[in-house]
Parts: sequence; C-alpha cells; structure tokens
Amino acid sequence: MQFLLNTAEETEAFGAQLFNALPEKCVVFLKGDLGAGKTTLVRGFMRAAGHKGTVKSPTYNIVEEYLLNKRLYFHFDLYRIVDPEELEWIGINDYLQEKSLCFFEWPEKGKGYLADPDMIISLTTTDNGRKLAIDKIPEGINI
Repeated sequence: MQFLLNTAEETEAFGAQLFNALPEKCVVFLKGDLGAGKTTLVRGFMRAAGHKGTVKSPTYNIVEEYLLNKRLYFHFDLYRIVDPEELEWIGINDYLQEKSLCFFEWPEKGKGYLADPDMIISLTTTDNGRKLAIDKIPEGINI
C-alpha cells in the first residue's frame, strides 16, 4: 500500500489516521533516511492522541514516553545505537512488555533485540514531498 504525501501537514494527517486505526498494543517500525518524515508522522499520531506539547525526535534520549488518557506510547529513535545489545541496557524488554504502542525509528539498528513489528512504514522523499509505503499491516486494520 502506497501514499504520496505532498506536505508535512499531510504526513501529520496520516499519523492522525494511524491513531484511529492501530490497537493499544502495537509495534510500528518507521524506516527512512534523515528528514524523510518519520518524526512528523509520529507528531501527527501524538496530536491525535491528545498530546499538546512538542513532539521531538528522541535522537539523544533514545526514547520519549507519553501517557495520554491512560494509554502508553513510546517513540524510539535508534539512530545513535552502535550495538543492538545497548537496547538491553535501556530495558527494551520492559518497554515491549507494556500494553503500549511503540514507534521505532531506525529499527534495523536493534536487529535481534526488537519484537517483530505489527506494521512497517517506509518513508522516502520525492521531488514533490514524500512517498509512504506500508509493507506490513495488522490484520483487520483499514487505512
């Protein structure tokens, strides 16, 4: 399934659609180069979930945690991970055991330590915006 998103606002709107479609417990891999729109998509999701503050890339913190309306959301950015074993040091298994929705940017950096994704979204920049491709989608989800 592919979509052409012409603006950052369209990317955020797609993230908002995901909020209405995804289950409470879900692992989403976000793939794409720097600047492809991964965090923009998460921003749209988090705003639809009710977050009023800034949604920034957790590049330096590795994870941003959000608790909204008694639901947990985690946004991981594994760009700075050198060895996947580092995920064990941050307690990745504890995060994945929670009834939560987890977004992982740069999931390939955590190979062998991450749960299998329920959804894989790839973003690439184009001359006119971004191309979004969904490579894996949870059963029963309509987008």
